[in-house]
Parts: sequence; structure tokens; C-alpha cells
Amino acid sequence: MADHASGLTHFDAKGEAHMVDVSDKAVTSRIATATGHVKMAQATFDIIDKGQAKKGDVLAVAQLAGIMGAKQCATLIPLCHPLPITKVSVDLTLDKALPGVEITATVKTTGQTGVEMEALTAVNVAALTVYDMCKAVDKAMEIGGIRVVFKDGGKSGRYEAK
Repeated sequence: MADHASGLTHFDAKGEAHMVDVSDKAVTSRIATATGHVKMAQATFDIIDKGQAKKGDVLAVAQLAGIMGAKQCATLIPLCHPLPITKVSVDLTLDKALPGVEITATVKTTGQTGVEMEALTAVNVAALTVYDMCKAVDKAMEIGGIRVVFKDGGKSGRYEAK
């Protein structure tokens, strides 16, 4: 239930920002998956594909960064609850059609609030890491398409993007 007439749960009746009280919510299994991509020049794609990036293995470093990002979500987003994350997976796949990197992050917990923000943070941090590792050769890379594609658990139940 929203605390404010706007329907936005992070604002109280006076319209002031607050952290939502989840203490009365049931503890349930929660899962969320987010996706996104980094579009780049073909030459940059080829450097990653051949493992020739000067800073190292782009996909492996970005994968670890995404996992770390999910774990730091509550420190980065002011009104997110710190959660006992039980699983984070971040998959990065080269996509010749972009050309670029497709990123998928799935986060799980058992708790009183969902993990959509953690999944979104994982994708964003992984994408930013790809950019950071390749910016010396391609400053025009484009990060995009970041969205929640699946979530389950809690009062609002299941959501699947169409």
C-alpha cells in the first residue's frame, strides 16, 4: 500500500522521502532478473572477443564488478533496504548483432522486500565496468536497455516483462 496519495511508496503523507517500513511484511523468497547492454564499435567488440584488452579480461572483471555492485545497492541508493542477499549471478555475453555485450543479473534473497534494485545495480555496475575497461579505444560506447525482466515473491507476486 502506498503511503502517499501519489502512489509512490518512498514518500510519506506530507510528501517527504522516507524508507518504507517493511516490518509487517512476510518473509518470503524473492528473486529478480535485470538485463541491459553495452553497444560498441566493431573494433572494440573484436578486442574483447580476442581477449586483447590492455586492462585484462573485460567480461570476467565486469562480472565480478556486477556481483559487488549488487551487494552495495543499499549504500548507493538512499532509500533501499540492506538485504541478506543469498545469490547473485551476472552473465555477460558477446552479441555480434549489437555489436556489444549483453548483461543479465539475477539476485535472490529471503526477506521482507524485493531485490529488483540489486539486480538493476548489478547490471549498471557491470556495464560501467565494460565501459571503463574499453574507453581508451571507444569513448562512444552506449549503455542501454537496462530494465527488470522478471521478479517473483512478496505481496505483488510475479512479474515478467513482455
